[in-house]
Amino acid sequence: METLYFNKTAELRKEKVQLEKRMNVTIKVEGKKVTVEGDSLDEYEARLVLEAMEFGYSAKKALMLLDEGYIFRKLPLKNFTRRKDMSVVRGRLIGKEGKTKHALENISGCEIIIRDDAVGLLGSAESIEEATTAITNLIRGSKQANVYRFLERMNTARRGLDN
Repeated sequence: METLYFNKTAELRKEKVQLEKRMNVTIKVEGKKVTVEGDSLDEYEARLVLEAMEFGYSAKKALMLLDEGYIFRKLPLKNFTRRKDMSVVRGRLIGKEGKTKHALENISGCEIIIRDDAVGLLGSAESIEEATTAITNLIRGSKQANVYRFLERMNTARRGLDN
């Protein structure tokens, strides 16, 4: 039995039946405490999906984690910078009117959520690694144009391997 704690359980309660059916587990919600029961592998997969939902992804997007090619990764901002003011770091990642975040999502193919102290990435295994590198470079002070160029180069290399 897995136990997780949610700050907001509204979507979990709304999608509970669908989640239980797709993940072959039983989910119990008591206040902020969420328990998952089922086969050990199913519990593990359910935990991954629920962690992504707790971070802020919709149930539909979090269920993509059941496909073995998808990964959810949480990057704590404090691990990559010494700055005390995290709003500056978040501002670099979001960009003017969200353009940097939008460009990162489009080029990398990952879903990105930026919270107070962490960045969440949801995507395919290869694109997660590239997006992680791009985001850490941005946090450390690289120019946006250089980060975009890096991601474009990685996409071109990946397409070259696919052919």
